[in-house]
Amino acid sequence: MSEQQPGWERNVIEKLAFESLREARRRRRWSIFFRALGFIYVGTLIWMLIGARNSSESLVDGAEHTALVRIEGTIAAGEKVDAESVLPALRAAFEAKQAKGVLLLINSPGGSPVQAGLINDEIHRLRKLHPDKPVHAVVEDVCASGGYYIAVAADKIFVDKASIVGSIGVRMDGFGFTGTMEKLGVERRSITAGENKAFLDPFSPQNPKHLEFAKGMLAEVHQQFIDVVRAGRGKRLKESPEMFSGLFWSGAKSIELGLTDGLGSLDSVARDEIKAEKIKDYTRGENVAERLAKRFGADLAGGAMGTLERFGWR
Repeated sequence: MSEQQPGWERNVIEKLAFESLREARRRRRWSIFFRALGFIYVGTLIWMLIGARNSSESLVDGAEHTALVRIEGTIAAGEKVDAESVLPALRAAFEAKQAKGVLLLINSPGGSPVQAGLINDEIHRLRKLHPDKPVHAVVEDVCASGGYYIAVAADKIFVDKASIVGSIGVRMDGFGFTGTMEKLGVERRSITAGENKAFLDPFSPQNPKHLEFAKGMLAEVHQQFIDVVRAGRGKRLKESPEMFSGLFWSGAKSIELGLTDGLGSLDSVARDEIKAEKIKDYTRGENVAERLAKRFGADLAGGAMGTLERFGWR
């Protein structure tokens, strides 16, 4: 067996050190490569999408068009449809010089009467400021409760024959757990300053006084809703005891009841009622470019990180 030459330990350590440095350089190169690739990819995607959007909008900006504002989803503060997001879109639509009219595209099951009321009030205010611009609502699948509260601010409401329209009512939901607590042997302990502070507490037996107060409050808000509908629809309504009971109807039946005015779609109303076939969307929120950039950017970043991890980079 041959003897190890002097200094072999040092040679091994040097080789290991140099190999470690080379591996670190490879990792940095891969990191820089994938990061640069990601920035280039996402930047190109955003540039292409924004360019396409601007090209399409440029066809409308200098020409007469129908100003579109979407009311899609649940109406509630902090949600996609609330006064904070919808009101600026309405103002921009009404104030656009080339907009011949405003079209509300509605697909909403309802929600907050406060947010719906704020939007309804703003539409009426803007109509007074811009009396030459018609405002029409087009219902897609659903225009119920708060969605209809907004719709009645329009000059006319158009539906599909199978749309769902109505639900003119107000509700307050809750649960009662007293029976379950008794079975589990749980005792409710609630200390309040103010005899009504534990109003409709789900862990206590229902208080008849609280129940009557809640019903009175709901009746008040319900009457406000009814008044708004009557003011918006006027003599077109064919009122019946069921109209304000919370029931809803098909689009075809809603026309018969005077809740809506006729059949129509986004394109047909823009073309036949507003007389401007070109449509420009004034709805606030993330545009297509932003949504796609986030989606593809996240996918690309995830893929790149997975590749880097396979190369041993963390």
